[in-house]
Amino acid sequence: MKKIASPTRREFTKRTSAASFAMGVPLFVSSHVLGRDNNSSANEQILIGFIGTGNRARQLMDQMPKPGRIVAIADCYQKRMTETLKEKGTNWRTYQDYRRMLDDEQLDAVVVSTPDHGRTLPCIHAVQAGLDVYAEKPLTAYIQEGRHLVNAVRKYDRVFQVGTQQRTMEINQYCCNLVHTGGIGEVKTVVAVNYKGPMRYELLEREQLPAGDNWDMWCGPTDLRPFNHQLQFQWMKWRSYSGGQMTNWGAHGVDQIQSALGKSHTGPTEIWPDSAGPDGKVSMRYDDGTLVRFELEKGPMGGAIFVGSQCKLEISRNRFATNPADFLNDAPEPAVREKWEGPGWIARPHIENWLDCIKTRERPNADVEIGHRSVTVCHLTNIAREIGRPLHWDPKSEKFVNDPEANQLLERPRRAGYELPKV
Repeated sequence: MKKIASPTRREFTKRTSAASFAMGVPLFVSSHVLGRDNNSSANEQILIGFIGTGNRARQLMDQMPKPGRIVAIADCYQKRMTETLKEKGTNWRTYQDYRRMLDDEQLDAVVVSTPDHGRTLPCIHAVQAGLDVYAEKPLTAYIQEGRHLVNAVRKYDRVFQVGTQQRTMEINQYCCNLVHTGGIGEVKTVVAVNYKGPMRYELLEREQLPAGDNWDMWCGPTDLRPFNHQLQFQWMKWRSYSGGQMTNWGAHGVDQIQSALGKSHTGPTEIWPDSAGPDGKVSMRYDDGTLVRFELEKGPMGGAIFVGSQCKLEISRNRFATNPADFLNDAPEPAVREKWEGPGWIARPHIENWLDCIKTRERPNADVEIGHRSVTVCHLTNIAREIGRPLHWDPKSEKFVNDPEANQLLERPRRAGYELPKV
C-alpha cells in the first residue's frame, strides 16, 4: 500500500491554526503534534476519543483491541454518556461538545459514530487536529460532502478507515478478488437487494426536550426542527438525516460490488429507475458494460449475486454460495470465519487494521476514498429514484452530464455554524 507522509510539527501547527482561525473554532492540537511519534514502538498506546456514544459506538468500544486505549467520549446527549460510563464501568472523561474534547485531550485518533447527517463535520475537524479517524458507515449524507472529506484527509495526511468491515473479512476478500480476477468467468450482470430509501420529513408534534440534550448540536447542519423523539432515535428513516437502508445495509452491499468489479475508485456511468417511488428498483451500468440491478426483495444483505460465465457467486457478510455448488474448494476455512461472528457485528480485525496503519502510515483496507466512492453509488440510487428518469454520471468530475436539475441534489444547504470548512 502507498505510504502517507506525516507533516512536521511546524507544518501541522501552521495548517491547523489557519484553518481554525478562518472558521472561528478552537485550535485543535493532537498528541502527534506535541511529540508522539507515528513510528512509536509496538507497545505504545494509541489514545482514542469517541464522538457519539450510541449502540454502535458501544459495540466498537467493546471491540477496541490493543494498543488502542479509549480515554474520552463526546455526545450531545449527556444521558447517553452517563449510561455508557455505567455500562462500561469506566471513568472516561466526557464532553458534550466534541470540539472541546479535540481541544483539551491529547488524542491520537477518534472513532466517529454519530448519525449520518452529523458525521462529516467532526471527521474534518478531527483530521484538521492531526488525528487519525475510524468513521462508521455510511460515510456521508450527500455526495459533495464526501469529496470535501476526502480532500481534507489527503491535505492533512491522516489515516482514515471507514467502518465497512467486510473489506477486511477474509472470505469477502477472497470472493471479491475471485470475481475481479476472472475466477468465475466474465461477469456482465450483478443482482442485489433493493434497499429501501428514506422518507421526506412530515411535521411532527413538538415534544419535551430531555434534560441534558443539546438539540441544536444534534440537528447540526440540518434544519432546527421542533424536538420529537422519532427524529433523534429513528433518524435513519428520514431523508434529512440518512439515505435509509440504501445507505445503511446498502453501504456494505455496494462496497462489495465496487470491490469485486475493481471499481473502488470510480463508479457507474448510467443510472435509471426501473420502477417509480422512493423504494423503486434501480439499475446502473459501468463503463465496461457491467450491469447492476437493485431488484431483490430478499437476498444477500451486504453483498450481491455475481453472474459469471462459469459460475454464479453469491457474496454476503462472511458467507458465500456458488452455483454449481462445488465450484470452489480453496476458500478460507470456517475457523477464520468464526472470529468475525458474535454480537454487534464483529469489527475487531478491521479496527486492528486501522491501528496498524496508524503506526505504519499506510492506507487502511477501507480508505476514505473507497468509502466515499461506495456510498456515492448509494446516493446515486436514491437520486435516480427522486428524479425518476435516466441519468448519466461522470465519475471523474463527480457530476451528472448536462443535467443541472440532478446536479442540484449533489449537495445540500447547511445551517449557519455547521458549514464545512474550506479545504
